[in-house]
Amino acid sequence: MDEGSRSERLQLGRRMNNPSLLQADAQHSNAASASKSTSTVHDLAMAKDGIGREITRGVIRAKLAKTRHLVIRQGIRPAYLDAIMPAVIDNFRPQTVTYNGGVAKIKEWKLSCYLEVMEGGVPCANPDLKMLDICLPLLEVCDDLFSSWYRQQHSCNDAVQRKASKPRGGSGGEENIGNYDRMASAAGSSTAGSKSVTEMNRCGGEQKDQVRSGGGIKVKRLMTFITRYTAAPNENALLKHIDGAGKVDGSVVVALPIDRWTGPEEVNSFEGHGGGLTFWDGKSRPLGRPQEIQYDTRSGDLAFIDRAVWHQANPITQGTRWALVVFYKVVDS
Repeated sequence: MDEGSRSERLQLGRRMNNPSLLQADAQHSNAASASKSTSTVHDLAMAKDGIGREITRGVIRAKLAKTRHLVIRQGIRPAYLDAIMPAVIDNFRPQTVTYNGGVAKIKEWKLSCYLEVMEGGVPCANPDLKMLDICLPLLEVCDDLFSSWYRQQHSCNDAVQRKASKPRGGSGGEENIGNYDRMASAAGSSTAGSKSVTEMNRCGGEQKDQVRSGGGIKVKRLMTFITRYTAAPNENALLKHIDGAGKVDGSVVVALPIDRWTGPEEVNSFEGHGGGLTFWDGKSRPLGRPQEIQYDTRSGDLAFIDRAVWHQANPITQGTRWALVVFYKVVDS
């Protein structure tokens, strides 16, 4: 496919998936107000309805199974991801990084674009700030969801079960994600007089601060990156590994949409050709070894992973697979 055709597909994808651009084409005089209103609707509907209660129930099940991860199906609405995906694809610039000792036996990694990096420029010194701007609202929602999940995952079993038995469900510490539940249900109504997108996603904060609080703890994004897997050798998977060599408190993986903007979906799709996530977690009977648990993840699926949990991005044999990954440190609890 030539560059002209690729550019046309990307522009068409942006307009088809972003109503603000469609309005701007038709009403240039009202472009600014239309864009603001539509963006607000997108952010109101970013997280699925009832995700706070679903996290609480999932944590209880995980504790009973003695596992330390949780996968929420379409925790992030696929329609929102479709809206930002053309810009993600258009700005994706993979960076080559070298890891000491390697990650999953790969010392030189070439599949990821780094939005935020650790102190000292690890693993690279030139994070992609434009891509960070594109993904920042999504990252801040992930911060709140991770905070709530982490607090519950690390709280006393008895306390979690007592709180979960309250009539309203919930866990007593889901203030931020409770807001997303309520905002999502209001997305279809008028947005006049509502808070700005910045206020809603940052809970009143205006700065691009990596430290977020939710559920009684504060978390900091240590590293953020987008990975594009292909069917080519050494690009089709990230085999069994621990995030951050065990030096991070937890991580989030968001499955991104199949690329329908740079080529036919049947060409770029990996459906039926691998993909998903595998975890080695909990204890299997009678040997007491970790269970091998597989998930066939698709757009919007959200994985919370605790410190030092072995997992992998499964190989694909066709198409491309995209994922957003965030490493976290708990800075206050």
